[in-house]
Amino acid sequence: MKKILLLVAVATMVFACSKKTDYVIEGKITNAAGKYIYLDELRVSSSQPIDSVKISKKGEFKFTGQIGYPNFFLLRLSEKNFITLLVDSAEHVQVFGDAANFSRDYAVIGSPGSQLVQELNKKLTTTKLKLDSIHSLQVIFRNRPNFNEKNAEWETECQQIIKEQVDYSTNFVQKNPFSMSSILALYQKFDDANYVVQDLQSLKVAASALNSIYPKSEHVKALYANTVRLMSSEKSIKMQQLIQKAGANSPDIKLPDMNGTQVSLSSLQGKVVLLQFWSARDRASRIMNPALVELYNKYKNRGFEIYQVSIDQEKNEWVNAIREDGLNWINVGDMRGSIAAVNAYNIQTLPFNYLLDKEGVIVGKNLKGPALDKAVGSILK
Repeated sequence: MKKILLLVAVATMVFACSKKTDYVIEGKITNAAGKYIYLDELRVSSSQPIDSVKISKKGEFKFTGQIGYPNFFLLRLSEKNFITLLVDSAEHVQVFGDAANFSRDYAVIGSPGSQLVQELNKKLTTTKLKLDSIHSLQVIFRNRPNFNEKNAEWETECQQIIKEQVDYSTNFVQKNPFSMSSILALYQKFDDANYVVQDLQSLKVAASALNSIYPKSEHVKALYANTVRLMSSEKSIKMQQLIQKAGANSPDIKLPDMNGTQVSLSSLQGKVVLLQFWSARDRASRIMNPALVELYNKYKNRGFEIYQVSIDQEKNEWVNAIREDGLNWINVGDMRGSIAAVNAYNIQTLPFNYLLDKEGVIVGKNLKGPALDKAVGSILK
């Protein structure tokens, strides 16, 4: 961890002290004399033309420009014949290839990032070719007598090929968190619907590392925002999966009350329960408490209970708020933010509640005022 922090500090210092300097992209492409070669900046969702030059009789070309941090470029002879480069601000990049197969076979020197990009693309292309070959065999032999047996072997082989690619790409990101080539690895796909890397931890590692060094990069901003969205989505998905299960779908919570006695949410099955998340320091929570007191007094003798989870970290403030607001129901909190409970129920704002029926099934969420009263009353009929 110390090494990582040191690396971040050094990299940040270097970045902060750097000034825009010229990059150079030049090279030689055989069988392309007199043709134009184009340089496009690769944006998050599009590409932006930067420059174009005519290739000399010797097949030579040259581009120069300025950037403040590593950026992706497309170097292309046509719409379908191009390569991707990852160029840093002061790099002198040299590219060599032939016009006939430029996108498939080229050499690049002077740019470590571009070499990593080439490695990534080459690996995924090889993987896709292997999978396509197997799929072709499946089509050709689909009417043969022994197809089922052979197909089982091919499916196993496909799964192994896919696993090798996933492992390779995931390890790539873990090994190169401070290289923007990791962004490419994270956005590579087997097809339109399936990303190669589906490990959220790898996404978080790369997003955090790159954001500490290149916070102004459009690609890093997009990666960071996407990571935050996915982290939130993952919590929501887990919650939805629980809600869709038959029977009790509310994750259990077991936290101490203000006397230190552990009280579990599951112990309240058989009652209609309002699971309420709040904080003594949160003004909106305190404003809602009187309405909860009225609701509790109305239904407490009919099998209604409130299980209120505090995210506070100061016990005195929490206890004082309970007494001042007259909260005579179950109040729990570990005084460390009750993080496990907050994550289990994907709590994003305060106050927030879930309404559980007598079997522990979630039947409503974030209900307030008349809607909450009506919901509780209808269940207790």
